Amino acid sequence: MKKRLKSLYLIIASVFISLAHLPFALAKTVSTKRMPEEAPVAALDDSLSFTNSFQSVYDSLHLGMMGLSRKAYEYAQKGFEKLMRQHKISNTSVIAIADFSQPSSNNRLYIFDIKNYKLLFNTLVAHGRNSGKEIASVFSNKPSSLKSSPGFYITGDTYFGSNGYSLKLLGMEKGINDNALKRAIVLHGADYVDPSYIDEQGYIGRSLGCPAVPKEQADDIINTIKEGTCFFVYAPNSQYISHSALLQ
Repeated sequence: MKKRLKSLYLIIASVFISLAHLPFALAKTVSTKRMPEEAPVAALDDSLSFTNSFQSVYDSLHLGMMGLSRKAYEYAQKGFEKLMRQHKISNTSVIAIADFSQPSSNNRLYIFDIKNYKLLFNTLVAHGRNSGKEIASVFSNKPSSLKSSPGFYITGDTYFGSNGYSLKLLGMEKGINDNALKRAIVLHGADYVDPSYIDEQGYIGRSLGCPAVPKEQADDIINTIKEGTCFFVYAPNSQYISHSALLQ
């Protein structure tokens, strides 16, 4: 009789212990199944949100009415997103676009904050003296060419040189603008980037190949885009567009 009672007690205890642990086992199973499903959805939502934000900035800030080519903007977005995926861009909020489809008499440099929908600068910017007069139409990646180079750059460090406070530009496109450092292509201020030149000759002064900006705005522009910002020089040049890996 005692043996039977002891066996029955062991069976009941075993069942009770199993039932007591059942909720923990189920909770663990549910947790491990849900986690992998949530992570990719969050990443996808972030990516879509950024793309939608970039696309809506053009219309929200009326950049077309301010002269910025929609094609230039679309190309800028394509290259920007590729450079982001390559982890080349540190400042993911701001982008600068120099729209060289416009004459130099226009305020063709646009710097805006994508995430906060703000136009930070819209001003004059020079092209190289051998690239053309009113409009830049001829480009080169060669040293001493005195021509502009189109394409995508990432801003580097600042320094004080012969043109004062200046910003290094790192060319991201092989064979198109990757000689920028060797050519000393930098962003700097210049007296000849001034409306008075437009009144005299119809276009502003030209550089040795650098995207020079008005002297009184240079420091603020450089401090806004230094160290890891995307700077895109757009040119409606079929040779550039067909050879750019970032635009394909």
